[in-house]
Amino acid sequence: MNIDLGGKTALVTGSTEGIGFAIAQGLAKAGATVILNGRTGAKVEAAVARIGGGARGVAADLGTAAGHKQLVAAEPKADIVVSNLGIFQPVDFFDTDDAIWDRHWQVNVMAGVRLARAYLPDMQAGGWGRFLLLGSESAFNIPADMIHYGVSKTADVALARGLAKRMAGTGVTVNSVLPGPTLSEGVAAMLEDERARTGKPIEEVAADFVRASRSTSIIRRAASVEEVANMFVYLASPLASATTGAALRVDGGVIDTLM
Repeated sequence: MNIDLGGKTALVTGSTEGIGFAIAQGLAKAGATVILNGRTGAKVEAAVARIGGGARGVAADLGTAAGHKQLVAAEPKADIVVSNLGIFQPVDFFDTDDAIWDRHWQVNVMAGVRLARAYLPDMQAGGWGRFLLLGSESAFNIPADMIHYGVSKTADVALARGLAKRMAGTGVTVNSVLPGPTLSEGVAAMLEDERARTGKPIEEVAADFVRASRSTSIIRRAASVEEVANMFVYLASPLASATTGAALRVDGGVIDTLM
């Protein structure tokens, strides 16, 4: 299978590290010109330098309407848009105030809504485009310690399905991707206390976490960011032209349903 994204421009939000950076790197290796995004100029510049090959970046906080306008003013068009930006914060439901709920909604959901409004019309006019949203297995397995996060990810899956219907017959596909536990920098930071306490390698600590907290996992370990990114790269390609409105799992089998 040869994935060739030569001549395509791909915007990946929240792409200075973790899954987002792996997606941007994968798209660049497939030939796309990649636009990276993060909140600080220093991190964006460092990520652009790591990818090279004509990559460029925009520093903007897409959890705000002002940051979104800044991004679109700098980069008004893209053939491929990956709404990867996301946050998570383990907090008990009864300790989760309105500010936490609103921050997760703005970053995890409204950032994707704004991107869709900005970029889908041009994709439609050109008769081709790929719009991808980062979901999560938590969209279906709502975590008891992060109900606010799970609700935001369920909304992302619903948004992708609705947008796919809205773009029906245009040559533009819209999908969501549902990772399971993934050993990104954010997850590694969450597990750092346990790694320091046990002295185990971070991969082993992550596997212990998966077995304890995601008992339905079939691979019995955390995925790598590259394993998740591979699904995005395929969906961004012309080869995925018949896949739209789908919620595709890269969850290691955590979601224990047939459909």
